[in-house]
Amino acid sequence: MSDVALNVLPVFALILIGWVLVRTGYLREELGEGLGEFVFRVAVPLLLFRTIAEADFAGEAPWRIWVAYFGAVAVTWTIAHLVATLGFKRDRRIGVLAGVSSAFANTVFIGLPLVSRIVGDEGLVAISVLLSVHLPVMMIAGTVLMERAERKEGTREPQSFAALLLGIGKSLLRNPLVIGLAVGALFHAGGVPLTGPVKVVVDQLAAMAAPAALVSIGMALNKYKVGGNAGIALAMTSLKLLVLPGSVYVACRLLGLSPEWTAAMVLTSSVPTGVNAWLLANHFGVGHALASSTITMTTALGVFTVSFWAWLLG
Repeated sequence: MSDVALNVLPVFALILIGWVLVRTGYLREELGEGLGEFVFRVAVPLLLFRTIAEADFAGEAPWRIWVAYFGAVAVTWTIAHLVATLGFKRDRRIGVLAGVSSAFANTVFIGLPLVSRIVGDEGLVAISVLLSVHLPVMMIAGTVLMERAERKEGTREPQSFAALLLGIGKSLLRNPLVIGLAVGALFHAGGVPLTGPVKVVVDQLAAMAAPAALVSIGMALNKYKVGGNAGIALAMTSLKLLVLPGSVYVACRLLGLSPEWTAAMVLTSSVPTGVNAWLLANHFGVGHALASSTITMTTALGVFTVSFWAWLLG
């Protein structure tokens, strides 16, 4: 258990440090936003680029990662939707947001550093394979389902499905993570080696991704508070931290993923809810309190549940 603590606690300690820096007024919250921009636009894309460019897939089939992870996402999302709409008597829009809050892990800012520290390079390859489709799948699913829910509730004039997909497609093409993965795939396919000064610079910037990401997410936590949705948020927190990684673990075992890839997927799914839940709520103007409360609760309790999953995985 001491080895687990040695690997997990530093991850959440850096998040706590970021939160304290802003909470005490030592640093301005705006600096955290700037640091987050650097992580999202520079450091993490270069880390993903390097990982894919130098990856050794060792005969593993990437499709098994996608089936295992998104199969578990579908199970968790469905349960969350039913809990919100039938258990808490909320409308369909909150049901969709509940699904997003329980199934959208913070893969970039917390998942990557955690997997890198505990699993190592093989884990980074696995999470990079997941990230190549994670954002498109989750954002398309969340947006399409929210549009459908609004049509059912009659709260807004829905846009056409083609226009919806076109807007999402344009956004993804400009996404730095997608660009980093795509360029890395080109280097890998072409057998182009990373050498000399270029590799040194890429390595140095990529090494900044993990600590900077964790501090920046801590600095951003100050704006996510627990509102009047504590009951439903606690339910979503339980689904996010326990049911999703548990489902991923079962799926990975059934599909025969290697221990390293299984560990990477379970740990990735076990991290707190990502800010994308709040962004979706903000875009559609509904469920801000639920998304904010779930992000805060999963981050506060995540240190215990992530430690449990890390211990279970050995």
